[in-house]
Amino acid sequence: MSKKVAIYPGTFDPITLGHLSVIKRARKIFDRVIVGVADSGSKKPMFDLGTRVLMAKASLKEIGEVEVYPFYSLLVNFCQDQKVNTIIRGLRAVSDFEYELQMGYANASIDKNIDTIYLMPSLEHAFISSTVVREIVKHNGDASHLVPREILEFLER
Repeated sequence: MSKKVAIYPGTFDPITLGHLSVIKRARKIFDRVIVGVADSGSKKPMFDLGTRVLMAKASLKEIGEVEVYPFYSLLVNFCQDQKVNTIIRGLRAVSDFEYELQMGYANASIDKNIDTIYLMPSLEHAFISSTVVREIVKHNGDASHLVPREILEFLER
């Protein structure tokens, strides 16, 4: 029997408790989840790709059957390379939906075998975004309640 595998892509700059919530929900549905950390150089991330991969791996080490890989290509190409045809995307609010739906359709237009499943984080984590965390950190605020404890040392640097 083949395993059900999905890719959860993102910049993860940094990974948050909201991301972990979506990953844990995805693991209830899929046998294995690949967390794809996008290069996203055009977004000018706070953390370089290697650090974002390290933070994701540290945060996810306790969750079984989750792997973390960087990717530098279109998401569809990463999916093809991994031989995975299901993408997981997180939705925090209605405002996320229009953009995510458009991206899902764009990916399906490139590869008809690609499906996108939208999952919400738990209610307690629905407001968290990497942008909010970066703003708090940039202004020397305490973001410890928004991120996995494993990445606090990265944020303090």
